[in-house]
Amino acid sequence: MSRAMTASIDLAAAPSLSEPVVRRLAPVAPRTYAGVNWEGLKTLYLKEVRRFWKVGLQTVASPVVTVLLYMLVFVVATKGARPGAAGVPFAQFVAPGLIMMSILNNAFANSSSSLIQAKIMGTSPDFLTPPLSAFELCAGFSLGAATRGILVGVVTALAAWPFSRFGVYNILAIVYFGLVASVLMAMVGVLTGLWAEKFDHLATVTNFVVMPLTFISGTFYSTRLLPEPLQAVTRFNPIFYLIDGFRYGFIGHADGSLLVGAVFTGALTVGLSLWCWALFKSGWRLKT
Repeated sequence: MSRAMTASIDLAAAPSLSEPVVRRLAPVAPRTYAGVNWEGLKTLYLKEVRRFWKVGLQTVASPVVTVLLYMLVFVVATKGARPGAAGVPFAQFVAPGLIMMSILNNAFANSSSSLIQAKIMGTSPDFLTPPLSAFELCAGFSLGAATRGILVGVVTALAAWPFSRFGVYNILAIVYFGLVASVLMAMVGVLTGLWAEKFDHLATVTNFVVMPLTFISGTFYSTRLLPEPLQAVTRFNPIFYLIDGFRYGFIGHADGSLLVGAVFTGALTVGLSLWCWALFKSGWRLKT
């Protein structure tokens, strides 16, 4: 076949100039998941853990130093002058309260600061754009914060033990109230981080809500020493039940009902989780 004939065949097979060459491309459908996006949830969780671990001196070591200073003031400085509490030496009584205080404060600080930083620095699309559901966002931020709370609690316990020599009376109470406390305050931190628009708002919640509820919950004393009106008010404070149940796991003594405390704090944690899920689903103060 000659070159002229081949060229004529190619020209005949080629599209005419009037025929549109560019075809319309259908938009790519978003990726759907039948269940939980485990890979995305894992990535968000690891991001939250690495975030606080990168500045471990500030997020882990600093709370331990604070607790050691409390132990120095309340135990060493008052040695021989301060009576025991609940039938045990004062050092063994106050140590579980200090450990729980570290868990509460650090779980709250992690989730709240993470969200407010993302909003202020404009990095919230980093976790809003990926295919993460409201449940996965809620779980990722809260589990990351709970991990920090538990880690600081363990390190604090190891650092405080030489000063108090506390034992273990009920490991189930320690594990339950420790886990519930970390998740509950992580959820409170998520709510605060979503609501806050600047760091002053976080400081307001910390100074006027978290710290007062922690200090009047029997961290450093038995609530039975309070006058009766204050004792009744304390029974409505969830942090009291967290500290009381956690301390029971170490010394075998509780000022309140362990069953009421377990049910109350567990139900409150579930309620806060649903609230956080609803806010992430609506995109309140994140997408609006």
